[in-house]
Amino acid sequence: MHLIRVLRPINLAIIVFTMLGVAYYIHSTNSFQFVHFHAFDFSLLIFSTILIAAAGNIINDYFDIKADRINKPDSLIIGKYIKKRWAILLHWIFNGVAVAISIYLSVKYKSLWFIFIHVVSGNLLWYYSLILKKKIISGNIVIAIMTGIIPLLTVLFFKVSNESNSAFSPYHADTWSVFINYNLIYLVAICAFFLNLSREIIKDIQDVKGDKEIQVKSLPMVIGEQKAYWLAAVIAQLSGICCLVAFLFFKASFTNEPIIWLILLISAGFNLLLFLFPFIQTLTMKHCSLLIKLTLFIGICALYFS
Repeated sequence: MHLIRVLRPINLAIIVFTMLGVAYYIHSTNSFQFVHFHAFDFSLLIFSTILIAAAGNIINDYFDIKADRINKPDSLIIGKYIKKRWAILLHWIFNGVAVAISIYLSVKYKSLWFIFIHVVSGNLLWYYSLILKKKIISGNIVIAIMTGIIPLLTVLFFKVSNESNSAFSPYHADTWSVFINYNLIYLVAICAFFLNLSREIIKDIQDVKGDKEIQVKSLPMVIGEQKAYWLAAVIAQLSGICCLVAFLFFKASFTNEPIIWLILLISAGFNLLLFLFPFIQTLTMKHCSLLIKLTLFIGICALYFS
């Protein structure tokens, strides 16, 4: 149970939910086209992605032991229930298996993108936990980018498997998939970036006490917790603005299902609640973080209603 907790199963489940949602959206909105899809290979891609994320969670907790003793002593696992050397070993095993899967996918689909993304992601998560996390805003941006890349990784899988085999021809149905519409997925990825950037800043506000012990120079420490919160709230609104702009000016480029736009706009509307949090004393930064995660989840649900 302690190992499961350190892997953050809810976050991993959201990754799986997102990648399956992207795959479902591509198939359901392009039913008139022939879409290449190898379920086993796609399952391997999902598995390797959650392995990289799980390894990142482990190494982050490994380097955060000192801070977590202050910020969340009841949630401390590595060093208390799991020995540090086992944490490092698990980190390398997870990354090793993920890279091995990426090599298989790269060889099969004749694309180095899978190896590149997995190797860079694994090393970047290590570097983030060791160095970037202690730098103002840069660590937050890295994590937000990596979150936004998850739906794009699924798009890459479909692009490589559908568009690299043969040149497009109007006489062969198996090449029609070059016209697959990925616009909604790109919108979800952009929104995920802004929401997670906001959430990372709010998590830094939660961790100010412990971060001082490990000499972290987070945004709340530099500009103050209150200003950092309002900045996080404004950044979260950018996802809603993106949805509104897409709905008003680029609607023709997306699927016309009203339910999808309703879900996206409800998700965007949730962000506005962030401006009320400072005025409700019973709510904490933890509740704020959960609200952003719920907003992201609702937005991802749009992929399943196409």
